[in-house]
Amino acid sequence: MLEKKNLDYERVVLVGVITTTQNEEKSHEYLDELEFLTYTAGGEVVKRFTQRLETPNPKTFIGTGKMDELIQFVEENEIGAVIFDDELTPAQQNNIEKILRIKVLDRTTLILDIFAQRAQTSYARTQVELAQYEYLLPRLTGLWTHLERQRGGIGMRGPGETEIETDRRIVRDRIALLKKKLETIDRQMSTQRSNRGALVRVALIGYTNVGKSTLMNLISKSEVFAENKLFATLDTTVRKVVIGNLPFLLSDTVGFIRKLPTQLIESFKSTLDEVRDADLLLHIVDISHPNFEEHIASVNQILGEIKSINKPTIMVFNKIDAYTHQTIEDDDLMIEKTSRHFSLEEWKQTWMNRMNGDVIFISALNKENIQEFREKVYKKVREIHITRFPYNNFLYPEIEE
Repeated sequence: MLEKKNLDYERVVLVGVITTTQNEEKSHEYLDELEFLTYTAGGEVVKRFTQRLETPNPKTFIGTGKMDELIQFVEENEIGAVIFDDELTPAQQNNIEKILRIKVLDRTTLILDIFAQRAQTSYARTQVELAQYEYLLPRLTGLWTHLERQRGGIGMRGPGETEIETDRRIVRDRIALLKKKLETIDRQMSTQRSNRGALVRVALIGYTNVGKSTLMNLISKSEVFAENKLFATLDTTVRKVVIGNLPFLLSDTVGFIRKLPTQLIESFKSTLDEVRDADLLLHIVDISHPNFEEHIASVNQILGEIKSINKPTIMVFNKIDAYTHQTIEDDDLMIEKTSRHFSLEEWKQTWMNRMNGDVIFISALNKENIQEFREKVYKKVREIHITRFPYNNFLYPEIEE
């Protein structure tokens, strides 16, 4: 667990379940991620609760025995909020809040809250507000009505604080208004994209907190906000980059995450348009994360949903400086070797070896292998540009292997 003990952080308890489709290891990993999300939102995780269930309780998500443990811990430890790793139904959230008498959030609420905290531009704030209202609509009845004197903190930013007592009609009207506003901005942004000329478009994509913004700063020599927190940047940043004498457009997009709320995918469709319109994708992966292959699968799933899975792609495995692998000692002969025992060289001989050379291992932080990375990007961008404009072949020489 993260050690984030600070008086400014809200004391939080996490709750997860172990089911037939989510084993103990997977549940622990999801709770690790939920803890990082909580820290990003301004919370300090005091304790985790997990329970084995065939299916979640339809009324309270967890069983009565585990709920009794939770009640006792909350009462004895001045807990400010309880956060569930899976999305709660409106009825479950209402029932649990009545029992615990404190804020009850789920993973979706937490991500929406972080987005509300991180949104800087009017466009990003509008996108987040729309997602919040769409999530809020079915939860209006009795939502946090017992918390009148406990407002503030995680999960209470944005419309959740000011619109709790409004009726559904007003919220629906607000949703319609926000959608019209986004449609107008989307048309403007689409026009801007079409006016960018004939430059090849390259998009940085990847799971959240894999180093996209750090890499963007490195190769575009710009100052894009980068921080070791989830969703450090929400707004798409586009920069003109020149490698050798070949110019192209590079965009940094919002990070993906497992269990990404559907409301956010819809609200941030314009951000995803940068991915759709890209000629080349740079899929950044944090290879130091023990489950980076699942992160790749999560990103690919969203790419499939937006019909961008077959675009030319370079897999960029970042943070090699932080990569460590498990070792097997001589007296551990009974231990079966798994992917967690692979060195970087062994990883390169796996499925990565079948990607036609479109793989690079770097450290954006330590600027390791960056020249090789630039050359690989140059080669790909040149191929796309020359295909589009064959008469420019002599302007951009091939790099000798």
